[in-house]
Amino acid sequence: MEVLYPCCGLDVYKETVVTCMRLVIDGKVVKQVRTFSTTTARLMSLSEWLTANACTHIAMEATGVYWKPVWHILSDGDFAMVLANAAHVKNVPGRKSDVKDADWVSDLLAHGLIRPSFVPDSPTQEMRTLLRTRKQLTREKVSHIQRIQKTLEDANMTRSICSREAVRYSEPQVRGNEPAMSRRTAKV
Repeated sequence: MEVLYPCCGLDVYKETVVTCMRLVIDGKVVKQVRTFSTTTARLMSLSEWLTANACTHIAMEATGVYWKPVWHILSDGDFAMVLANAAHVKNVPGRKSDVKDADWVSDLLAHGLIRPSFVPDSPTQEMRTLLRTRKQLTREKVSHIQRIQKTLEDANMTRSICSREAVRYSEPQVRGNEPAMSRRTAKV
């Protein structure tokens, strides 16, 4: 199997990133393990450290959303980035530690055993985020409408006020305008 050198495995957490870089010195594999915090300044120093050691390949597990800031900062460098599905790079059962996980990911990467996950380009990520936000806001709007309808039903006002009319009546109040009541609502 082809072995990629030097490469680095990252184990990403909310507040820290544990790195294990594999280097070849005098024909022997040497591993350097360092821990960085996930602040922007420290992630920039991680990028500089990887560049200074001529690291070409980086792999990390996709753990929640914690990998995203690390990915964004390191993708600005000249690295071949691999995002691994956590289920595909599970370590063998036993004692688990941050250093062992980073070492395991670097070993898998060095031997080309990690299948990369799809990471869309920046404009696509922004569009996905926008669409997810729009979808969530729509769900919240529907939830509020249903709450208004339930309140009207509890007050026995559903026959005198159409639910659609109640929503139209309540929407301008959210915007800060005075509601324009129709004749039908004014009679109640």
